[in-house]
Amino acid sequence: MRAVVLTSYGEPDVLTIAEVPEPEAGPEDVVVEIVATALNRADLLQRRGYYPEPGPKREHEIPGMELSGRVASVGSRVADWSVGDEVMAIVSGGAYAERIAVNERQLLRVPDGVRVADAAALPEVGITAHDALVVQGGLAPGGWALVHAGASGVGSMAVQIVKAMGACVVTTTSAGKVDAVRALGADVVVDYGSADFVDAVADATGGRGVDTVLDVIGGDYLPRNIAALRVGGTIVQVGVMGGGKTTIDLGSLLPKRAHLLGTVLRARRLEEKVAATQRFGAEVVPAIEAGRIRPVIDRRYPLAEIAAAHAHLETNASIGKVLIDL
Repeated sequence: MRAVVLTSYGEPDVLTIAEVPEPEAGPEDVVVEIVATALNRADLLQRRGYYPEPGPKREHEIPGMELSGRVASVGSRVADWSVGDEVMAIVSGGAYAERIAVNERQLLRVPDGVRVADAAALPEVGITAHDALVVQGGLAPGGWALVHAGASGVGSMAVQIVKAMGACVVTTTSAGKVDAVRALGADVVVDYGSADFVDAVADATGGRGVDTVLDVIGGDYLPRNIAALRVGGTIVQVGVMGGGKTTIDLGSLLPKRAHLLGTVLRARRLEEKVAATQRFGAEVVPAIEAGRIRPVIDRRYPLAEIAAAHAHLETNASIGKVLIDL
């Protein structure tokens, strides 16, 4: 089968399409014929040699952390899936390929009303955003969230999840993406180049602050996130696009009685990934099927243009997800 294989690290031109062996399914695995996969910032880091797939090293290093497709075969102990079922999943790697073997419990059915080719835009960003905001961040209906990078894959899904659950959201983005993020339902959209999100949060919440912050930026956003937080609120750090180092006044955390959490999905144990996947399926997929949440797709590329797709994502011009059609 065809797959994108990393044999060296660097710029997008190191992404090589090669023939690799077909995946072998274990007793509890499902082999999926992949229809589409999607790009993530983690893929860019992996391509540069900074973020390898966790676990034992595979014979071929194939990036890709999410997919949608159809069941091609099932293991001997699989009872809940049949050949032809349309599914989607988040995985630790290997999704830049025509087929992949996935543990049966990591699969979700493609939501009604979503094309299987578009469903690849849902798993990674959806599970990440829901887990960070609700499971770890404690956001509840009627609350307020601050979501940074509202036009990113995670951000665009997070905004929709917040609104679908009956909460309110302040989000940041660049000037050229303000209208697109507002169209997703955000209550307040802040152009970070011309306005201060701390002031915007204070205005929106009557000075109370937000309950939960979902931050993919890091860097000097952290002290300002603390300032925007309500007493007893939670900051969930899911990325460091703006840098991993910063300086804060620890004294500012004390009166806020604030929680600061760092999280990743990729390196978690299988049982934790299954739990996050199944909770997303129970709590968010119904909102997708009801039309309150939709996949946000910036553009799509054929597998042969994987290098161009990576180059596009690195421009930071995209809104939502960049998909690869297999």
